[in-house]
Amino acid sequence: MRLPVYQVDAFSSRVFAGNPAAVMPLESWLPDATLQAIAAENNLSETAYVVREGEGWRLRWFTPGAEVALCGHATLATALVMRDKLKLWKDRIAFETKSGTLVVSEDGTRLALDFPLQPPKPIAAPAGLEAALGAKPVEVLQEIDLVCVLETALQVRELKPDIRALARVDARGIIVTAPGDDCDFVSRFFAPRVGVDEDPVTGSAHCKLIPYWSQRLGKRELFARQVSSRGGELWCVDRGARVTIAGHGVMFLDGTIEI
Repeated sequence: MRLPVYQVDAFSSRVFAGNPAAVMPLESWLPDATLQAIAAENNLSETAYVVREGEGWRLRWFTPGAEVALCGHATLATALVMRDKLKLWKDRIAFETKSGTLVVSEDGTRLALDFPLQPPKPIAAPAGLEAALGAKPVEVLQEIDLVCVLETALQVRELKPDIRALARVDARGIIVTAPGDDCDFVSRFFAPRVGVDEDPVTGSAHCKLIPYWSQRLGKRELFARQVSSRGGELWCVDRGARVTIAGHGVMFLDGTIEI
């Protein structure tokens, strides 16, 4: 069986930056075990699968180790493939997902994701967190993932966590964030429990970061950088019950796989 596969560098306007995602349009769903095996073979932080269902589209995302309920960069990548390669939408497209209906629309030269707001709540730091990070957060919050707030952007950039120790912290993923020096805020994201030691640019993490920084900075429109080694840029808006996360994407690969 030959299947189409595309690779997009999301939240970047150039290749070799942003977050690479595989996108695979399918005529019908393959067994979940096969979807997971392909994602593991692709060995990217996310592989997105999209299938037409009735008049709409169903979208699912898999890391190398697990299916996830929400993913930003692979949603942006899927929309770009369907617009630019498959010519299946213009102006906007809606995907049905495990996190409800997600709409992607054109925003000038960027694509804008309409995602749920997920405000994190303050908690006590879990056991082992500080030692695993190699830094002491000034604040710890949680909404599915942990949000660890540091004092400076430099601390976030220079962070060298013990990934194996992070995998033992009781959380799906760990977001580390601080005020930006040339942007509103910076972040990095680690999720070794689901097979992603560090995710280069994480749209879903910004569902938690946008409400936090919007309230802290007293502004609804925010410009963010994820300061992984690849780096990425996100234009964000806190809209109350929803957030807008916009960014660029660039095509890297157009091919097929055989299984």
